Amino acid sequence: MTSKPEFDTALKHLATTLKQHVSGENGQWTVKGFIDTCRDIYTISSDTKIVSKILEIHLFPRLLAFAEEQGFALVLAEHQNHYPDITFVSKTDEKIRYAVDFKTTYRNPLKPWLCNSFTLGSHGKYFQDRTSTKNIRFPYASYAGHFCLGIIYDRAEGATIDETRPHPLKELQSITSVISNIEFFVAEKWKIASDKQGSGNTRNIGSIKRIDDILSGNGVFARLGEKWFDDYWINFGVIKDTNDDGSTRVITTLADFVNYRGGDPSLIVERHTRE
Repeated sequence: MTSKPEFDTALKHLATTLKQHVSGENGQWTVKGFIDTCRDIYTISSDTKIVSKILEIHLFPRLLAFAEEQGFALVLAEHQNHYPDITFVSKTDEKIRYAVDFKTTYRNPLKPWLCNSFTLGSHGKYFQDRTSTKNIRFPYASYAGHFCLGIIYDRAEGATIDETRPHPLKELQSITSVISNIEFFVAEKWKIASDKQGSGNTRNIGSIKRIDDILSGNGVFARLGEKWFDDYWINFGVIKDTNDDGSTRVITTLADFVNYRGGDPSLIVERHTRE
């Protein structure tokens, strides 16, 4: 049986080996583009969705090997918008499951201590009803842990990437990769969550942006704990509080929520709002 701390440790160790799997000696991504039957190479776009998907494919053999080493089977999401990307299921006890989501983001070139934020899954139906199977591979409550396998990288300047023509195979080594300086991290998703939605028109949980806090798992809920994370996001935008003048407002900040619940506001990690 693999406990959550054991799985956490093993997954973090795996993450330390992945950079050498995807990067060359110069720190560039070893993927340069795609090749056709004429042996011409076409550079890929730096679009984050394209980069993310190809990185997932690039890493999948290592994840398969890791699962086999740890005694797990891999179960993939049945649909693109379902959670999580991968479920690790113990081969000896199918009730032991861990959710692992790929999260890729890039450094802010003007503020390199920050990254572009990413989403950490929905706080809608399956998050609120832990027995639901809507848009989730297995019920949320059936997972022993919810992890992010994250990738932070630098994007190449657009002028250095020539997407206007195919490249012959002999030019492979001279093609500039669309990303470089790739760094991997593993964190339970509640540890790197913010108290803001990841996007304005969907029910997604947003992440923090400071890279050092992401790498150390020091999100706004880090000192409060996972139960506070669950309670806050299950009730996000639902609970109303009364103002001094008798009017009401919907609670959408962690500080207001902790005060409403009678918790200790000093446990809120606030430094993530500083940029």
